[in-house]
Amino acid sequence: MSGERDAPDWEFKERDVLILRELSRDPQLSSRDLARILETEHDIEVSHVTVSESIRGMREEGVFREAIIPNEEYFIFGMFEFKINPEKFEEGWRDAMEYIRDSPNTLMYFLSDGEYQWKSVMMFPDRQTESKWIHDFYKEHGHVVHNIRNSVVHNVLKFRTDPEILETLHEED
Repeated sequence: MSGERDAPDWEFKERDVLILRELSRDPQLSSRDLARILETEHDIEVSHVTVSESIRGMREEGVFREAIIPNEEYFIFGMFEFKINPEKFEEGWRDAMEYIRDSPNTLMYFLSDGEYQWKSVMMFPDRQTESKWIHDFYKEHGHVVHNIRNSVVHNVLKFRTDPEILETLHEED
């Protein structure tokens, strides 16, 4: 599908991982703040200009994605799942998949397991809007999909990236 990108080609320095970790803790940190943290907490002396260049390089290479995700208290979330009907595949698979991908309600869209079960995490202002979206999707693309399931996601207890997971990006020799 369009919109796919090549995997980033980036050789991580310890500094890069530390920058990403600090930004995952606080995305609003300036390059000056990051340079100060690197020096005081990690004994790495680097200018804020170098930090800024590192961030820009990682951003341009696609090492991380920047997305504005509102606080989960403002929206309800749902998990939408479906399979493409093999008998109707050719006549409309792309339109159905692009409908979901391009929807402003789609937060994440992915394929899981060996049965080609497509899933998307969706955001809606309320259940009525969610119900209407599903109705409209099914009305327009129901002939192409089957095994449609919608799950309510509630009590979101964690919605962030922990900085510690990023340690695996740079391994000491």
